[in-house]
Amino acid sequence: MPKMTGKRALMEMLRAEGVDYIFGNPGTSEGPIIDELENYPDIRYMLAVQEGAAMGMADAYARYRGEPAFVNLHIETGLANGVSLLANAAEGNTPLILTSANKDIRKLAEGRTDLVEMVSQFCKWSAEVTHAEQIPSVMRRAFIEAKTHPMGPVYVAFSANALDDEADVEIVPSHKTYSRVAPDADAIQEAAEILANAENPVIIVGDRVGQSAASAEAVRLAETLGAKVYASYYSQVNFPTSHPQFLGLASPGMPAGNALLEDADAVVAVGTPVFPGYFYFSGRALNSETQLIHIDSDATQIGRTEPTHVGIIADARTALAALAQELELRMSGAAKESAKGRATSVAEEKAEQAAAWQARLNARHDISPMSTERMMTEIADALPDDAIVVDDSVTTRASIFGALEFEEPGSLLGITGGALGWGMGGTMGVKLASPDRPVVGIIGDGSAMMTVQALWTAANSDIPVVYVICNNRAYRVLKLNMNIYKSEILGQQNPESKYIAMDFATPFDIAAVAQAMGVFGRKVEDPADIGPALREALELGKPAVLDVSIDGAV
Repeated sequence: MPKMTGKRALMEMLRAEGVDYIFGNPGTSEGPIIDELENYPDIRYMLAVQEGAAMGMADAYARYRGEPAFVNLHIETGLANGVSLLANAAEGNTPLILTSANKDIRKLAEGRTDLVEMVSQFCKWSAEVTHAEQIPSVMRRAFIEAKTHPMGPVYVAFSANALDDEADVEIVPSHKTYSRVAPDADAIQEAAEILANAENPVIIVGDRVGQSAASAEAVRLAETLGAKVYASYYSQVNFPTSHPQFLGLASPGMPAGNALLEDADAVVAVGTPVFPGYFYFSGRALNSETQLIHIDSDATQIGRTEPTHVGIIADARTALAALAQELELRMSGAAKESAKGRATSVAEEKAEQAAAWQARLNARHDISPMSTERMMTEIADALPDDAIVVDDSVTTRASIFGALEFEEPGSLLGITGGALGWGMGGTMGVKLASPDRPVVGIIGDGSAMMTVQALWTAANSDIPVVYVICNNRAYRVLKLNMNIYKSEILGQQNPESKYIAMDFATPFDIAAVAQAMGVFGRKVEDPADIGPALREALELGKPAVLDVSIDGAV
């Protein structure tokens, strides 16, 4: 085996794993890694001047490619800045390898931070390397853990001596992973029997449907059943949004979401937790008579909160295909006719939704500041057919799904988790993962300001993305949640609030910030200017910001 320093072994492992980018912000403790990087011109360091921007880039890059991304932050100080978006990565099952260097292991008397302890609750696996010979095997396991379903972030710390010491090492990359776990045949038969006799079935899809590229299989099951389809999460294409049986996003853990399911006699939840939410509500989200079939590659999610009749631990794509096939064999002629009738009724409900959306757009078409409905309609008209939308719009999301349709996998990537600041870096991460397609990030102003330093990276690394900022001059999501708290938790009939610390009395001029960092920036107040401005920004071939003033009323 060749003898080399730990820092060289690390770089050799990254090369063996096919890593093209290191996303990060270095410090003195990472000096050995940066020093060795000079010998590896095929690996590009993507410098961010704020750790959240680096985490957002890596998260989106990894999720879009479906392969692990590599992040390197600075000891405990830089690492702490990245933890909020690490929480998002954990919730979104991002195959991400987060690293940082630490003091020499021999600095015992002086004291050194337990970096693993800092981040372990947000990681599938975490460890600290203290000897050079550990680096290849630890990195190999890190890549395996990150990309094995259910995927997720891992963390590795490197003590200074492990990077600088020499050892005999063998550079062997992680193996190719085959993670499509097939469902148990008995479980499929039991689930099919329930659904074959259901009179009002509902399907709820989550992001692990999109991760598994299972949208087509979800459509097949929905059409076989004639079922309503809702999405609990939609950060990527889990189900075609234009499909006549897709009725949009729902939050079954909230009272309003529960109402959507109150008549369901069978619910298939696939690739999603059942059912999360910040607020606590007693009792079940589903009626006690409703039979729940839960399909997920993450065994820890099944039966976690709601009583479950059939739990199927399996890859979403494999399980949905098997369930649809079994169901087609079991359904009687009468059941198939009933399914057709249900599908017709659902399509009528979908048409009513579309009419309500159009009525709202018409009613708010000319208000000032412009409505979110008008803003997104203008964007939809100007977007190229092959554009990728990066969604960190927060409370403007409903208007995105009203104005835009997402049919093809890869046309959308959105935030997961509750930490703001993902989209600024995330937009660049998607562009790096798909350099030949136009990428437009639709970002809330509050989220944009969390990692506005990402604009410097866009300029410095010449990443031609377009940011469209939804500038409503407030943390509007906090206002909406305050209303929920007062009405649903406190039971107030007509809740009122002063919304303390939720308004930006001094509005953000993000266009000016962009210009100061070398990025094209333009403020937009007239909705008629959105289309021309967006086309111009895309034609620049440079990073650009459109700072759009919108209505923030609740």
